[in-house]
Amino acid sequence: MPQQLVVTAIGNDRTGIVSRLARLVTDCNCNIIDSRMAIFGGEFTFIMLLSGDSVAISRIEHLLPGLGLELDLTTMTKRTSAHQPKPVAAHYVLEYKGLDRVGTLGAITGLLASRDIYIGSLQSESKTDKHGQNLMHTVMTLELPEGESAQQIETDVMALINDMNLTGSFSALT
Repeated sequence: MPQQLVVTAIGNDRTGIVSRLARLVTDCNCNIIDSRMAIFGGEFTFIMLLSGDSVAISRIEHLLPGLGLELDLTTMTKRTSAHQPKPVAAHYVLEYKGLDRVGTLGAITGLLASRDIYIGSLQSESKTDKHGQNLMHTVMTLELPEGESAQQIETDVMALINDMNLTGSFSALT
């Protein structure tokens, strides 16, 4: 029976890290089910969801720390089970932009959590514009639970976004 393992690697960004990690996965006879890579400051961050039999997963767990030391990466593994999706009425995309202020993401995700709305993905970025202002841009995919009114959620979320002097949109995922 296939098992799953989440692998995280963080370290100084340089060429070849993904290749070395992917080769280890292949050499251990695992499959990459999902992966994400991002650069945060000067740090490389890579997350993979692997699948394999118990011997393959154990081998990755045993060999990854050594490769991490060789590549000067902080690595972590955690066994997991397959994702069990919840009943979802609809999928939406929430996007907002504006001045970057402390607490913005917390306020918006707090509202979503209070309505039992699942965040399927989130990407948030802050950049300094040519006038020296820190601007943020966030995009989330949301899964609305059955029984929730998409129109009411949109009204509540957009009211909060407007109260925070942000611009945004709430639209059905097509």
